[in-house]
Amino acid sequence: HRGGNQIIPTARRGFLGAQLVSNPRLLEPVYLVEIQCPEMAIGGVYSCLNRRRGHIFEEVPRAGTPIYNLRAFLPVQESFGFTADLRAQTSGQAFPQCVFDHWQIVDSNPLEEGTDSATIILDARRRKGLKIEIPSAAKFIDKL
Repeated sequence: HRGGNQIIPTARRGFLGAQLVSNPRLLEPVYLVEIQCPEMAIGGVYSCLNRRRGHIFEEVPRAGTPIYNLRAFLPVQESFGFTADLRAQTSGQAFPQCVFDHWQIVDSNPLEEGTDSATIILDARRRKGLKIEIPSAAKFIDKL
């Protein structure tokens, strides 16, 4: 009879090793951002979103007014400080609302140095106080 103290660490090493041997990808959460602004502030909105890996997919003028309703996707990681930056770019004329919309695959291998995924992982490992380097798959091979 085997207990959890024997099975869980073995299973954990197997799962972690399998993840490192496979072709891993990250999923990142993405906000749907709805922005209301006058026509003359649209340039500032575009520049602010482009710097933060966001992209506008809908631009609709409100009938009878100079106001535009913009809809964009913005990665959650890039949204910290977004409202203040947007207000600074548009002189306080743009008003954003962020709501979670979907998950998006980051198109780079997190195990290759210098990629977007690797940068995200290294930042998270620093924040959590983990070792900076990602362990190799050889660490999880059973050495009996």
